[in-house]
Amino acid sequence: MSGKVVHFEIPVDDEERARGFYSKAFGWKMNFMPGMGYTLVGTAPTDEKGRPSQPGAINGGMLKRQAPVMHPLVVIEVPDIDAALETVAALGGSVARPKSAVADMGFAAYFKDSEGNVIGLWQNAR
Repeated sequence: MSGKVVHFEIPVDDEERARGFYSKAFGWKMNFMPGMGYTLVGTAPTDEKGRPSQPGAINGGMLKRQAPVMHPLVVIEVPDIDAALETVAALGGSVARPKSAVADMGFAAYFKDSEGNVIGLWQNAR
């Protein structure tokens, strides 16, 4: 299914402080990725592929606050980021950060919707 929310991102000013806050407040698991400057956030148990094993649950990430990610955002899975960005533009949105590879896992991009909100896109590697 395309178009489902599969991830969230929380921008932070102090990564260590934020990891401590969310792990203590909600019991979230933190996996800092030093080479990427990113923290994977586990909110629910995962299966062997690293996907949440509880229906409706999503995991997320934390990154240093910087444009275009200035506020928490959701990430939507699409089969083709390029096509999704074209559709977004045709409907009055714009690209906030173009498609980029995320290791060998897939591709990510950010767009601004018709209301100025920044939303993430995710395309799994094929």
